Amino acid sequence: MSTAPFPVESKNQLLPQFTSKADLRSSKFRENSVKWNSIIRNFENASAVASREGKSAHDLTKYQSRQILARDRVALLRDPDTPFLELCAFAGHKLEDSSPSASLVAGIGVVSGVICMILAHIPTLQGGSWNEYTVLKQNRITQIASENNLPLIALVQSAGVFLPQQFRVFHKGGQIFRDLALRTKNGQPSCAVVFGSSTAGGAYHPALSDYTIFVQDQAQVFLGGPPLVKMATGEVVEAEALGGAIMHSTVTGLSDQLAIDELDAIRKAREWVLTTSTAQTQLEKPLSSLMYAEPRYDANELLGLVDPDIRQPMDMMEVILRIIDDSRTSVFKPQFGKGMLTVWARIHGCLTGIIANQNPVILCNEADKATQFIRLCNQNRTPIVFLHNVTGFMVGLKTETAGLIKKGAQLVSAVSTSTVPHISIVCGASYGAGNYAMCGRSYAPRFLFSWPNSRCSVMGPDQLAGVMETIARGAAARSNRAVDEKVLTADTRKFRDQVRRDSEVYKTSAHLLDDGIIDPRDTRDVLGMCLEIVTLEPVHGNVGFKGLARL
Repeated sequence: MSTAPFPVESKNQLLPQFTSKADLRSSKFRENSVKWNSIIRNFENASAVASREGKSAHDLTKYQSRQILARDRVALLRDPDTPFLELCAFAGHKLEDSSPSASLVAGIGVVSGVICMILAHIPTLQGGSWNEYTVLKQNRITQIASENNLPLIALVQSAGVFLPQQFRVFHKGGQIFRDLALRTKNGQPSCAVVFGSSTAGGAYHPALSDYTIFVQDQAQVFLGGPPLVKMATGEVVEAEALGGAIMHSTVTGLSDQLAIDELDAIRKAREWVLTTSTAQTQLEKPLSSLMYAEPRYDANELLGLVDPDIRQPMDMMEVILRIIDDSRTSVFKPQFGKGMLTVWARIHGCLTGIIANQNPVILCNEADKATQFIRLCNQNRTPIVFLHNVTGFMVGLKTETAGLIKKGAQLVSAVSTSTVPHISIVCGASYGAGNYAMCGRSYAPRFLFSWPNSRCSVMGPDQLAGVMETIARGAAARSNRAVDEKVLTADTRKFRDQVRRDSEVYKTSAHLLDDGIIDPRDTRDVLGMCLEIVTLEPVHGNVGFKGLARL
C-alpha cells in the first residue's frame, strides 16, 4: 500500500540522499546474520503455532467438508493479491487457558478496493468462544478500527463466553457491544456475517452491527440454545425454529440478507462495503498515490547490520536507510543531541517524522531535541514513527543536576499531548521511562509492533536483579542481620530469570502489549500499510501545543 499523493519525482528529490556507511563484508556483519538465523526460525515456528485452527489435521479436514476455515474466509473476503496486516496474532500465545491467536483472526485488508478491519471467530477452537484474551484482542482491534475510521467486517461464529472463564471474560466482554453501539453513533459502519451457531454474546454481535448477513441452513442466532431453553422454561424447540437464518430473515428481521451459502455471504459482504460512506471517500483517492521509490539498500541487510543481542549498539541510521523511500531523508539538528535521531523522510510516499534511539540512554539534549521535533511534526501535521532501542534516561549526579527529570517530563508531555498519528516499532530494548518517552503502549500509539529479538520491561533483568539485591543487603545491614549469601544468590537468580521471562517479546505480545511481532525485514511494508491507514482521514496536529507548563 502507498500514500504518496504525487509522483515520486516531484517529492523525493526534495530530500537529500544518504549513503550507507555499513561494511557488508565485515566479520561482524556475518556474525550478526548467523545469530539472526535461530531467532527468525523461532519466530516462524511461533507464527505457525499461533495460526493453528485446530488440534489435528483430521479434525480440520472433517470441518472443511462442511464449512470454510476462518482464515480461508478472511482470504476469500479480501481483494486478490492485496496485502493483509494481521494484528495481535500472538495474543494469548502459550498462556494458560488461552488458545492460538486467542480464537480470533484479525487484521486490516482491502475489500472491494476499500481498506477495512476484518475479524473472524475461529469456530474450530472451542466453538469460537471467547476466553480472556479473545475479549482483550477484540477490544484492541475495535479501538484501531474506530481510531482510523475503518469499516468493520466480522465473520461471526461464536458460542459466546467460554463459561469456565466467565469471571475473567464477562466483565470485560461488555465493551465489545458498547464499542459497536458507539461506532454506529459515530457513523462508522460495521457488518456481521453469521456463518454458524452464535449464542449469547455471539448473538449480540450481529444484533449491534449496522448490517447483517446470515448463511441459510447454517447461521443460528439465539440468546440461549435449545438445551438452555429446555432447562429454563421446559420448552422443547428445534435450533432452526428458535434462531435459524430463515426465521431471522422472515420473522424477526435481524438478518438483512439471506445468503445461500458461505461464498454467497462473502460476496454480499463485499457488495455492502461499496455502499458505505467510507468507500466513497477512499475510492476517490488519486491513482498517483501508488507511486514511490524503494530504498536504495536491501532490507535483508538489516540482519547483518543489527546485532540481535539488545545489549549491543544499533546504528539506527542504517536501519532508517533501509525502510525509507529512495534512502532520502532530512536530518533535524544533526549536531545536537546525537544520541537521538530525528529525521523527516517518506515511507511508501507518506511524509513522516522519525524518532530513533541512536544511543540507548536519553540525555538532556536528546530530550530537548525530540520534544521540539514532536512539536514541529504537529505544526506540520506529520505522522511520527518511533524506533525503540532505549534503556531509559541517564542517571547520576551530572544528569540530575542538569535537570533531566524536567526535560524528560517535557518530552513525555510532548508525546502525551501530540495529536498526529504515532506508530512505534520496538527494535531492541524498550525499558523504563524510555519506553514512555518513545511512545510505548500506555501512550496509545495507533500501532505498535515488535521485532522478535526485542524486550520490554521496567529495566534489564541484570540491572533489576542487581537493584533488588542491593536493597536486600541494605535492609539486612539496617537490621544488623547477617546476609545468607546462598539464599540471596538463589533469590536474585530466581528474580532475574522471572524478569527475563516477563520481558521476552512473545510474553509481552501474548498479553497484547503490542499489535504483533514482525520480521525486521518487513518493517518498511508494515509501516507503509500503517501510514496509509492513519492518513485515510486528515491529520490534525496540536498546533498550539498546550502541554506541560514547566518549561
